[in-house]
Amino acid sequence: MGLKERYGPWALLLGGSEGIGEHLARKLGAAGINLILVARKSEPLAQTAKKVREEGSVEVRTLQLDIARPDMMERICEISDGLEVGLCVHNVGGGASFGPYVSSTLEAAMTPVLTNCVALTRLVHRFVKPMVERGRGGLLIIGSLAGNAGSCFIAGYSAAKAFNQTLAEALWAELQPTGVHVLAIPIGAADTPSRRRSGTKDDDAMHVARPEDIAQQALEQLPNGPVYVLPQNDDYFRSLYRLPRREAVEVQRDMLLRMIPRGS
Repeated sequence: MGLKERYGPWALLLGGSEGIGEHLARKLGAAGINLILVARKSEPLAQTAKKVREEGSVEVRTLQLDIARPDMMERICEISDGLEVGLCVHNVGGGASFGPYVSSTLEAAMTPVLTNCVALTRLVHRFVKPMVERGRGGLLIIGSLAGNAGSCFIAGYSAAKAFNQTLAEALWAELQPTGVHVLAIPIGAADTPSRRRSGTKDDDAMHVARPEDIAQQALEQLPNGPVYVLPQNDDYFRSLYRLPRREAVEVQRDMLLRMIPRGS
C-alpha cells in the first residue's frame, strides 16, 4: 500500500514552510496527497505551497498561524472541516531559545508548552479519532534529542519534547491494532534555515542531518513506530538511557554549552 492509500487523501502539516516541513510537504505532494500547510511565516509558506503545486497535481491549502494562539484549533478547523485528513504531522520547534528558565518571561516559558503539549493533544483528539474509525491513517511527530534528558538553557523545550515523545509511544501501543500508525523522530541537529539563523555551532558529538533525508526516513519509518532515531544519532540516543540520569543530564549540558551561539 502506497503513501496515498495509507495516509491520504489529505495531510495536515504543522510547520510546513521550510526545512524538514518543506521536504515532507514536497514528498507527500509528489505521492498525490493533498496538503494543508500551517506555519507562522507567510513568505516561506507561500514558497513551499508553490513548489508543491508545481511538482504535483495536488491541492494545497495554507494557513499562516502561530499555534500558541488559544484559537489555534478553531482556525485549523476553518480550513480543514469537510476534508478527510489521513495524516497529521507535528513539526514544530516552539521556543527553543537559549537561557536560564527562571529568568525567562512567563510568555516565553509557556510557548513550548502551548505549541507542543497543548497543540499536539488537541490535534490528536480532533484528527486521530476519525482515523481510528476509518481504520487507517498516521500521526508523525518530529521531535528532539533534547527531550531524552533534561537539557539546561532549553529546559521548557526539552520538557515539551519529552511529553511529545512519550505521548507518541503510548499512542502507538494503544493504536497498533487499529491500523493507525504513530511515529516520533527525535532529531539531534538538522541543516535547516532556522538553525542557520540561530547561529548554533556544530559539534562532533552530534551529526547534522539534511532535512530532505529526515523527511524521507520519516515517511519510510512511519508504519514501524513508535520511535525512530537516525542511524548517525543512535549511539548518542542509547547512551542517554544507559547512563545514570545525572550523568545523562550532564552530557546534554556539556554538548549544549559547546553549541550555544556566542553571546546567548
